[in-house]
Amino acid sequence: MFSEQSGPQSQPVTMEARTFWLLLVVVLALGSSSSTGQYVGLSANQCAVPAKDRVDCGYPEVTPEQCNNRGCCFDSSIHGVPWCFKPLQEAECTF
Repeated sequence: MFSEQSGPQSQPVTMEARTFWLLLVVVLALGSSSSTGQYVGLSANQCAVPAKDRVDCGYPEVTPEQCNNRGCCFDSSIHGVPWCFKPLQEAECTF
């Protein structure tokens, strides 16, 4: 009888633990995806574009990863300007 009672009682603890770990993973994933100033494959100097000179390189709700995959800089620290923008060497080119 004891083993029958411990099974159902231990299941909620397991579910609580799973819920906790799942929540922790989600929070960590959201925290890492919303970080500012991500320049994968680009130097910080290439992405040091003044806000007024940023040339849009993305689309609404582009993620940092999607932006970087396009070869662009991502910086969401300044509101009202493009967060996904061309690096300096591309923004300065006038072909």
